[in-house]
Amino acid sequence: KERFVEGKHFFKIIGEELKKFVGDLKSLANFPAISNKTRSLILWTERGAARHAKMLDTDQAWEVFEQLEDCYFVRKEILAKTHKSEREPLTNAVNLLVAKTKHLNYSDAYKLVHQRFNVQHIDEIPYDMIPVAVEYVHHLIAMYSSAEKKAQGSLFDNETLGLVKDLVDAIISQNFATSRIYRAVHMLNNEQGHYLAEYAFKTNIAVLKLTRAMDLRGPLNRKIISDDLKTISYTTGNQHYSDRWFHPLMESGMLAGALRISGGW
Repeated sequence: KERFVEGKHFFKIIGEELKKFVGDLKSLANFPAISNKTRSLILWTERGAARHAKMLDTDQAWEVFEQLEDCYFVRKEILAKTHKSEREPLTNAVNLLVAKTKHLNYSDAYKLVHQRFNVQHIDEIPYDMIPVAVEYVHHLIAMYSSAEKKAQGSLFDNETLGLVKDLVDAIISQNFATSRIYRAVHMLNNEQGHYLAEYAFKTNIAVLKLTRAMDLRGPLNRKIISDDLKTISYTTGNQHYSDRWFHPLMESGMLAGALRISGGW
């Protein structure tokens, strides 16, 4: 008796509850009559019946025990499917993912979710995992948006991008090489030297803004023009260093600070 818990393995009904239960059985299921003298009735749950089978040696008991064996050795996972309204935050997130990415359709988007949570359909994702799935989709949105932004930032196919790199390398290599000449000209002719230095400075500013906007970098993820404006990292991998090449007449460290303050780059 101590191995059976009321409410878990069986239910005991008595009194008015018993009378009502018997009446309902007779009217709804044409259940065989239960004696009016019956003072209590024990209703076994499926779990209680299975435990009872352990104690009995009848055909019915062995049938229940066989069902237990089937459940034990052939595990069947019954997944409670979520309702459409419960999945609304997830479907909204998927809609946003497709809207924000040009090369991802609904089929592809849902495949990513299915693979992540190992399901065939999103209604198989447990309700308590819906917030996790929503967070995952928002992560995909951020990832795809970033990738497409970088791709759009170049505005070019690979061949044209190669030409842009060649142009950038040519401009800054020329300005690096001629910076000493411009300083020499400045010593001979102040006005002419200043004009040439400003010309080099403006083209270097344009290259700096362009490479930063495109996130164009050299090998090893080096910025084409370093933050202190002293180092050039060409797209080919070569590097040059000078503290007076970006503006031939000004020290690069001081110039970099002034440009940041003024918002010049």
